[in-house]
Amino acid sequence: MIRIVLFNKPYDVLSQFTDSEKRNTLADFISIKNVYPAGRLDRDSEGLLILTDSGKLQALISNPVNKLPKTYYVQVEGIPGKDAAGKLRRGVELSDGITKPADVKIINPPKLWERFPPVRFRKSVPDSWLSLKIFEGRNRQVRRMTAAVGFPTLRLVRISIGNFTLGELSPGEFKVLRFKNISEIVESYLK
Repeated sequence: MIRIVLFNKPYDVLSQFTDSEKRNTLADFISIKNVYPAGRLDRDSEGLLILTDSGKLQALISNPVNKLPKTYYVQVEGIPGKDAAGKLRRGVELSDGITKPADVKIINPPKLWERFPPVRFRKSVPDSWLSLKIFEGRNRQVRRMTAAVGFPTLRLVRISIGNFTLGELSPGEFKVLRFKNISEIVESYLK
């Protein structure tokens, strides 16, 4: 059996089990032994993190060569227009090259939990939300993409990886799924 843990990583939690600086880690929420993150989510980002006890599956999910789609709700400073959305859809020039085209939609504010600490708000600068789906996983890619088109990210919440979704999990909650083999997972969730 292969175990997969779907975890709603809260803000200010590292995507690892130990930290020499005593910051919040996965160990503060997950007591399951022998599962490891398949990829990462930055400390200042929230949402879906997948853990597994299968090294082969871990590599399959986290390797950028496999181009698994990852979808985020992104709160940005300002209100992007068609020009900024078009740039994100075509690919954005970053310091490490042009990103692959992304699927992007301007959306109404999603129903999410309150973040602690809350996102800073400025009365003089409006904010808005995007649904952004990327097909690669560079370091801090979504934040760098929105900044490159002039709309810095204020809050970033990953809601899906492949067909695995956050669902109704609250911050700090997790759900364990069990599968007979990797083929079953690939067929249902990683297409």
